[in-house]
Amino acid sequence: MDPLLRVLGERLRELREAHGLTVDALAARSGLSPRFVSELLAGRANISVTRLARVAAALGSSTGTLLADAERTAAAPPAIVSLLGIRGAGKTAIGARLAARLGVPFVELDRRIEAEAGLSLAEIFALHGEAYYRRLEANAVAGLLNDGRPAVVATGGGIVTNAPAFEMLARRTTTIWLRASLDDHWRRVVRQGDPRPMAGRPAARAELRKLIAEREPLYRRAAIRIDTTRLGLARSVDEIVRRVAGRDGADGAMAPRARASAGRRAR
Repeated sequence: MDPLLRVLGERLRELREAHGLTVDALAARSGLSPRFVSELLAGRANISVTRLARVAAALGSSTGTLLADAERTAAAPPAIVSLLGIRGAGKTAIGARLAARLGVPFVELDRRIEAEAGLSLAEIFALHGEAYYRRLEANAVAGLLNDGRPAVVATGGGIVTNAPAFEMLARRTTTIWLRASLDDHWRRVVRQGDPRPMAGRPAARAELRKLIAEREPLYRRAAIRIDTTRLGLARSVDEIVRRVAGRDGADGAMAPRARASAGRRAR
């Protein structure tokens, strides 16, 4: 598959999902067949400029913007590290230190969602429900990727159940699963002063165990796995820097400052 066509297809899929369009609806808007649009979104159709202009217009974009984005993304390596895991996995603590080591901004995706919605997470769920939150989550991921800037991102614990958002992260970032034991998850949340896991819920630990078991197969799709219970905070950061540096030859996911840091530590 041609890298440019693959990236162009990914970008078009993101725009289609952001606009809430089906393949058939996009095909109708652009005057193309659903089969051709499916091939285009899969990165297998070598589309003409005139046809691409029609697709771009249907998605509120332009040929120039789509091609420039695709060329830049195809030529550039992944520059975003996405941290995955259940609440209490250490995403915030590790993410902040990791971002400082890599010399890039640290982004908490839920805070970005709150800022864009003008509501707290509790208000989003109470007023609009989970489905609405998941749409905001996917839009926030797309916006982060479109920014094109390196970053370390702490994601929400359930993002792996949000197929559009998780697929974007898996395709265009280095995903890292921060694993921890049940006891560590529990203790860390309690230390954070969050009463939600246990307030009026005597079966909370059993529910947490069940949640971890249900999501583990999805977390296993991450490119890198880090056992934070075994390594602790500082060594987890060291291990992530080492592992990301090791992937640099393949996908260039590490910032220059991090490569220099890793080199100094190795010497």
